[in-house]
Amino acid sequence: MDTYKRTIVITGGAGFIGNHVVRLFVNKYPEYRIICLDALTYAGNLANLADVADKPNYEFAHLDICDFDAILALLRTKHVDGIIHLAAESHVDRSISDPFAFARTNVLGTLSLLQAARTYWESLPEKYEGKRFYHISTDEVYGALALTCPEGKAAEFSAHEVYGDDFFVETSKYAPHSPYSASKASSDHFVRAFHDTYGLPTIVTNCSNNYGPYQFPEKLIPLFINNIRHRKPLPVYGKGENVRDWLYVEDHARAIDLIFHKGKIAETYNIGGFNEWKNIDIVRILIKTVDRLLGRKEGEDLNLITYVTDRLGHDARYAIDSRKLQRELGWEPSLQFEEGIERTVRWYLDNQEWLDNVTTGEYQNYYEKMYGKR
Repeated sequence: MDTYKRTIVITGGAGFIGNHVVRLFVNKYPEYRIICLDALTYAGNLANLADVADKPNYEFAHLDICDFDAILALLRTKHVDGIIHLAAESHVDRSISDPFAFARTNVLGTLSLLQAARTYWESLPEKYEGKRFYHISTDEVYGALALTCPEGKAAEFSAHEVYGDDFFVETSKYAPHSPYSASKASSDHFVRAFHDTYGLPTIVTNCSNNYGPYQFPEKLIPLFINNIRHRKPLPVYGKGENVRDWLYVEDHARAIDLIFHKGKIAETYNIGGFNEWKNIDIVRILIKTVDRLLGRKEGEDLNLITYVTDRLGHDARYAIDSRKLQRELGWEPSLQFEEGIERTVRWYLDNQEWLDNVTTGEYQNYYEKMYGKR
């Protein structure tokens, strides 16, 4: 007899944000069965979850979210009553070179999950009672905000002092500019349509840029930490003036936990850090922090900055207004950016074996070590 109070599938659980959510739920809720579902494409790394792999309430399912039959069978066999959907292709540069992959995973994969959840839950006597489909999205679906901040101010003052009230809110119009954000916007629409059409109990959240441990080193912060460590060039798009709102990944995981349990069905919540920085200022902070922690002279690696041709369709500014989440559920970020960056840089420098395994591709052998042949 199944003794678990709930069974929750976390898709993309071996990825960056996903592994933090899996770890949080496995450790915080021993009464829940937590199933980490991941296709283990290039960004999925089971080594991210080595510290919880032996927990009795943790399971791994090596599945593609586009495989409807396999997903439906899992939901039925494991009596799944909650889905936290994080699996996605997420790197904008990759979406520009291969938009079909993003449409497949982000749109068709989400549709596959929705239809499987609907099919299984509607077959039960209680139907949707006690069920929840939670879809994690991005602030990039909203398009871009005007970049009106005075020179240098983004690093000197709070976002509110610099930009006033010009933020994305939950009712902001969708205006995606990249194949990545277009695919995520489409998936958001499908999630809401399944609630409106079938009554599927859904929630959508849109988050700002995440940073922290275990991020795949194609993204700005881990890539640049690694490059500074090896004194490789730091390629900065355009003039580095694009502005992003940054959220420490563990704060995001806490928000996901709170929203999954207490958020209102059919609602949208924005999750952000009220923490805006220009890309070039981020790069300078990373150089300063890495140099200090490696015992180098402060600023000696500033010459690694290399300005490159701007990304196609590069949005000027993203900024999330999280006040609804703060007001209704009491969440707020726990870390100031400087503290979060310090923790992040220290983690990558202290876990150079993990970083080297990812950059060399050795991490892709971890599955065979744990589970045998794929």
